[in-house]
Amino acid sequence: MTGRFKFLLSMLLALSLTAFAAGFAPAQARPVKILALGTSLTQGYGLPPGTEFTTQLQAALKAQGIEADIVNAGVSGDTTAGGLSRLDWSLADHPDAVILELGSNDMLRGVPPSETEKNLRAILTKLSKDHIPVLFTGMHAQRNLGADYVKQFDSIYPRLAKEFPVIFYPFVLDGVALNPKLNQADGLHPNPAGVKIIVKRILPDVKKLIAKASAAKKDP
Repeated sequence: MTGRFKFLLSMLLALSLTAFAAGFAPAQARPVKILALGTSLTQGYGLPPGTEFTTQLQAALKAQGIEADIVNAGVSGDTTAGGLSRLDWSLADHPDAVILELGSNDMLRGVPPSETEKNLRAILTKLSKDHIPVLFTGMHAQRNLGADYVKQFDSIYPRLAKEFPVIFYPFVLDGVALNPKLNQADGLHPNPAGVKIIVKRILPDVKKLIAKASAAKKDP
């Protein structure tokens, strides 16, 4: 057997073993799919493409070595009633987890807090029954709506957070609300710098959500 023939034989054997081993290698886990169900704050109203919440959040996770597929299901002007009405088809792609950001437009339209709470409870009930981990973001009412309304509205989110097994982020605009440098001209929607602050602050809870979703995938 010539030296050249021995070399070619050894190469073929090595390639065959590599292919054989690859055939039995475990498939790489797909990224966790997160549905971000929300309002214009999620959708990215008034923002340049690529600076909205979901895109910045996905990039922040990737920078930390975490692969996630974040689906932007934000609709400008949407209320909790609208979010509830589109919940089933929003879940059609079977997300592993949900970020729930609804209620700000209810408040701006003066929807009775009891209705807002009823709709949010229905959404959370559906997600809980489907065993979908949730990061639930709260909202604060504008103080010019009166003390009674503010008290009733602001109490919705912590009360529901105790009722359901969610990860609770009390105020989605924490660190951004009322700061002209971090908001657009309307004073309601964050600018790209404001979104960056939101992402930075909520990121630890999103990582908890991903860990919870990953654990659920391993142990259905």
